[in-house]
Amino acid sequence: MKRTGTTNPQLRELIVKLNDLARKENVRLWSRIAFELERPTRQRRIVNVSTLERYAKDGEFIVVPGKVLATGDLSHKLNVAAFRFSDTAVEKITNAKGNCISIEELIKKNPKAKGIRIMG
Repeated sequence: MKRTGTTNPQLRELIVKLNDLARKENVRLWSRIAFELERPTRQRRIVNVSTLERYAKDGEFIVVPGKVLATGDLSHKLNVAAFRFSDTAVEKITNAKGNCISIEELIKKNPKAKGIRIMG
């Protein structure tokens, strides 16, 4: 059977942008994130706020190539970029003085991918 890929047009566009940026800037992190986003929905990374609390340092920039869910609490400031967020997860991250942005916004702000870590 032939692999069809994602049918979400925004996700397809994001994957193309990530691969183009990876070639242009010679940054392998973007191609890795694109590879993770190409996976089927059920195999994409899911990260809870409690995992961010446990493994991320204060002020760190984290990329989740999947979805961030709201289980747990966050006590320190984090900058989190993800393909999707649950509403409660956004609320918990912003209450901890953190930022939630999309991966597209992250591409515009930091095309060289300096100081970014993938989690999930």
